Amino acid sequence: MNLDEIQQIFFQECEEGLGALETAFADLKRDRHDDETINTVFRSVHSIKGGAGAFGHERLQHFSHHYETLLDLIRNGTLPLSEPLIDLIVAAFDTLADHVAAARGEGGMPADQAMLDRLAAAAQGEIGGAVAAVAEPEPVADIAFAAPTSDVAAAALDDFDALFAMLEDPAPAAEPAGPAEWIVSVHPGPRAFDHGAEPMLALRELSRMGGRTLSADLSELPQLDGLDAERAYIGVTMALPGTLDEDDIRAVFDFADPQCRLTVTRADPAMAMAIAEPEIVVEPAIAEPIADVIPLPVPAPVAPVAAPAPAPVAAAPAPVVAPAPAPAAPPAPVVSVVEAASSPRVAAAAAQTIRVDLDKLDRLVNLVGELVITQAMLAQRLSENEMGSIPELSDLDHLTRELQDSTMAIRAQPMKTVFSRVPRIIRELEVETGKRVRLEVEGEMTEVDKTVVERIGEPLTHLIRNAVDHGLETPADRKAAGKDGEGVVTLSAAHQSGRIVITVADDGRGIDRARVKAKAIERGIIAPDAQLSEEEIDNLIFAPGFSTAAVVSNISGRGVGMDVVRKNIQALGGRIGIQSELGKGSSFSLSLPLTLAVLDGMIVTVGDQTFVIPLTHIVESLRPGIDEVHVVGGQSPLLDVRGTYVPVHRVGEQLGVTGAIAKPENAVLIVVESDQGQAVLMVDSIQDQRQVVVKSLEANYRAIHGLAGATILGDGRVALILDVDALIGRWRRDGRGPSAFLEDMAA
Repeated sequence: MNLDEIQQIFFQECEEGLGALETAFADLKRDRHDDETINTVFRSVHSIKGGAGAFGHERLQHFSHHYETLLDLIRNGTLPLSEPLIDLIVAAFDTLADHVAAARGEGGMPADQAMLDRLAAAAQGEIGGAVAAVAEPEPVADIAFAAPTSDVAAAALDDFDALFAMLEDPAPAAEPAGPAEWIVSVHPGPRAFDHGAEPMLALRELSRMGGRTLSADLSELPQLDGLDAERAYIGVTMALPGTLDEDDIRAVFDFADPQCRLTVTRADPAMAMAIAEPEIVVEPAIAEPIADVIPLPVPAPVAPVAAPAPAPVAAAPAPVVAPAPAPAAPPAPVVSVVEAASSPRVAAAAAQTIRVDLDKLDRLVNLVGELVITQAMLAQRLSENEMGSIPELSDLDHLTRELQDSTMAIRAQPMKTVFSRVPRIIRELEVETGKRVRLEVEGEMTEVDKTVVERIGEPLTHLIRNAVDHGLETPADRKAAGKDGEGVVTLSAAHQSGRIVITVADDGRGIDRARVKAKAIERGIIAPDAQLSEEEIDNLIFAPGFSTAAVVSNISGRGVGMDVVRKNIQALGGRIGIQSELGKGSSFSLSLPLTLAVLDGMIVTVGDQTFVIPLTHIVESLRPGIDEVHVVGGQSPLLDVRGTYVPVHRVGEQLGVTGAIAKPENAVLIVVESDQGQAVLMVDSIQDQRQVVVKSLEANYRAIHGLAGATILGDGRVALILDVDALIGRWRRDGRGPSAFLEDMAA
């Protein structure tokens, strides 16, 4: 595995860390946090800092170092957590995310000096112009060091010099106060320098944490002629302040060689007083030859880097240990197949995440789809030959479906990966609009296909921005209306009937339908005398160019946002619904397929063609009587469905299929649910109901309006999959009446 491949894994881990920070900040804002929440924030920033140093992202490492310094003061209780301090660390997260994006080459380097100044002031207790009571922290000297040379042998000799410099001028022993010191014994493994790792960085990190060197173990150091510059031989024993957490000490060696020997124990306070001089442990047999061959120089003590107050200490980039060898993975997009355990202690024993090239996973999904098609063909062939039911075929059908479900589950990802971006969007909108918003999230661990997760982000962003900008009132208006000054936006996800339903709701002003209709008339979207139901008025907000904003801003006003939402949702094979009550708020529900690769469908015939109607759209199917189909005023035929009149659309006419049945009473009518309400599709007959593998028309031919894709049936024929929402939407936009129906019925 080369460095670029390892760096891709680092960026993946950065995204996971940023997601963990978003979740922790949501708990902080809701005052539902504990000590572990703060520890989670600290660990995430610390991990990002460590990886940034290993890969040379100095600006990212520099910022995360100062960010981590403030978090450490909060974590150890030096700084009490307050509302202004929470706002500061949340704002600093935005800058950290920008730094990560810049390191990936996805944007310019952010201007962070103002935020660094705020972090430095907060570390001194100056938060929002006020000075907090801050306990005097123990001074820690940062040790400056040069970047490791590419020549491994030279780097090893430099480490000898640095190590003995630490031994020649150790830090003075501190008087024991409070918990006994930690005694840390480290002996790097034989492969400590593999993959660019640098063990001395870990020792420098311990020194930065207040550690002092007690002894060096040279017992494994060979004669000069047996020295391997790519191996580590020297062990070190150090004493660290007893106030540190053991987990923090061990975290320094998270990326160390697995064969590294590390022990962390409490010192006997009485014994600690006797430790005054460092001890170099050398086997007598090799002590003299080393002294004769390599006269070790005694460099001047390394002075700590100082900086004027109140700015933070100008530290060199924080030392880290480069990542240990990881499972091979190419720099192409990767997807997690096995979730690692959430607890650090459990994760050590549990199976870790496996990273798989997404192209390989897509190939597996396609092959399983082909297997499903072949199985269907086999069943069709046996049925045509009247061979009866074969038990083995039923078992094959069951196993094939199980294999298909398991393969789809591998591609599944939790909605948390999308929801984690929303708190940042809310914070930005609060600043831009002056509104106060509380975000409530439900069902973030609901899983859906990776492709859906990747493509739902933009529509979701538009809906969130619309809810805050148009839906929620200002704090003053809310209080005048008897509401709490803080608006609530609820984001939820849940599985319903084989689909995922994502809901964005707010408790704002709701949709003013009279104003919406007036704006639509003003912009020429509808005729002045149009008679529309409440549902149809609500759907006007999705019309291209529609906007009720009085002023064009960088949030809204150009009439493109909601139009984009509908198009993107329809492209995913989904639909969108609206529920709104004036003065109480609105709710937008996105109904999407769990996967774009497989669907359950009803096989129907129209003329000499075969089509598939997605089962998630179908409400019921029936053969009507002549008295159940009505025509009102020469408009479209209407089917009486238990007292509700639903418009009938002839599929053959819309798609130009010849030979289709013309009279509704001779056809099969299928009641479907679309994003524009219920409608009826008229087809010749129903053949079967089965699960089909979706093949993209756009990838294999070209996109066709009204068709969502194609599939291969058991007899080898190609069947087109109807896009129900697009078909009904086109029929209504064209305004085509049922004159053809009436002519056929009169004939």
